[in-house]
Amino acid sequence: MSSTADKRKPVRIWVDGCFDLMHFGHFNALRQAKAMGDYLVVGVHSDAEIEHHKGPTVMKEDERYAAVAACKWVDEVVPNAPYLTSLEWMDKYNCDFCVHGDDITTMADGTDCYQVVKDAGRYRECKRTQDISTTELVGRMLLMTKDHHKRRGSVTASSITSVNTAELGTFSSGGSKSKPDTKISHFLPTSRKIVQFSEGREPKDGDKVVYVDGTFDLFHTGHIEFLKRAKQMGDYLLVGIHDDQTVNAIKGVNYPLMNLHERVLSVLACRYVDEVVIGAPYSVTDQVLEKVYRVDVVVHGNTPSMNDKNGEDPYKLARERNIYVEIDNPQNSVTTESIIERIITHRKLFEERQRRKEQKAILERQAELAEKGAAAAAASQ
Repeated sequence: MSSTADKRKPVRIWVDGCFDLMHFGHFNALRQAKAMGDYLVVGVHSDAEIEHHKGPTVMKEDERYAAVAACKWVDEVVPNAPYLTSLEWMDKYNCDFCVHGDDITTMADGTDCYQVVKDAGRYRECKRTQDISTTELVGRMLLMTKDHHKRRGSVTASSITSVNTAELGTFSSGGSKSKPDTKISHFLPTSRKIVQFSEGREPKDGDKVVYVDGTFDLFHTGHIEFLKRAKQMGDYLLVGIHDDQTVNAIKGVNYPLMNLHERVLSVLACRYVDEVVIGAPYSVTDQVLEKVYRVDVVVHGNTPSMNDKNGEDPYKLARERNIYVEIDNPQNSVTTESIIERIITHRKLFEERQRRKEQKAILERQAELAEKGAAAAAASQ
């Protein structure tokens, strides 16, 4: 006899958004949404829709669709979803309710994107992740000059020291009244947050363990495609993520843009990843190959890797043991550097985007406070 649970209709959830420069805040919202039901459908807005309501995107729509599809909590991606969340689209995909963060998102005309579904009683809220947003990430990159992000042998006039100190002070202290979303991240994860993102799965007997490592800064489709292809080389994918000091020493003064814990959560959210090594050494060592799990193959992309600080090839030991493999990546033109270049090349365009977004954010905060005030007043009556 079937149980009640077996007969229960699966709860289908709708989430929509831009998902530009996909980060752990996006992933955390999708994780929370999926926990409210059984099947998560994610609508992603087109470049044209976002341009009209918010300004230009950094990542193109195909890149954003792929980034959302790679999230392990997402069951289905709907391209070209309307900016105004509608009951018709939710019904089309048989979704019971819509989930959004506990902040207001508005259309170009200032109206609440979710008012229709709120009025219909088909709206749920999840907790917004603090200290991270696409606007903030763009702000970090806008602190760079045309050649600021390129590696230099020493700190010169092209380094971060050339940035106006007053602006930098505001940036690092957490924004200002006029630029509330522009700040250096001080995100500090708890062990609970890492556990929430982690699968906690151990390799089974006989599983072929694949190891890859890297910075995984501004987690993007180049990383995703590489991880997908690496996972195909075995059964269990272990990802080493270098700490901030190592990345800074190897790549230069401006890297990484995202701190270690931000990068760890983004990688853990990827459906192809089984486990991560937090603060992995830059060079593959005996400890990496033997002490976490017994690694069968070490995989790297077909792009040059920088030598370690001692001048040696970081994959020397893996090569000596004949377990080093290079794989092609058709998305290797999408890199952290190329994304930064998009911002720097179109600096004025994105500065205007930031200005518009900051003004819109102030109005959205005012609307959010008014809505919460009205709800509190109604509850007290």
